[in-house]
Amino acid sequence: QVRLVESGGGLVQAGGSLRLSCAASGSFFSINVMAWYRQAPGKQRELVAAIFSTGTINYADLVKGRFTISRDNAKNTVYLQMNSLKPEDTAVYYCNAVGPRFNSWGQGTQVTVSS
Repeated sequence: QVRLVESGGGLVQAGGSLRLSCAASGSFFSINVMAWYRQAPGKQRELVAAIFSTGTINYADLVKGRFTISRDNAKNTVYLQMNSLKPEDTAVYYCNAVGPRFNSWGQGTQVTVSS
């Protein structure tokens, strides 16, 4: 099993930046893919970005060119750098890790972008 703890959310003005962190404890190297999802009020949870153990990275179309996902194996941490934030990016952001025998979620961190 892997335990995930997110941090880095907050309130930012439109056009600003935030960096989210997701620290994993447990079998970090057994993780096949780590991803960031978000859920806005009244909406379904959606994939934002994913990074695979192979190095492959995927982004949702809405965040391409603005968000960057990265992974630091030495710190067992995945980051989401969010630039040029828009009010529609406001949501609770969740970290997710999937391995051979687990599918773990963090508790979520609130990101609010004011116009």
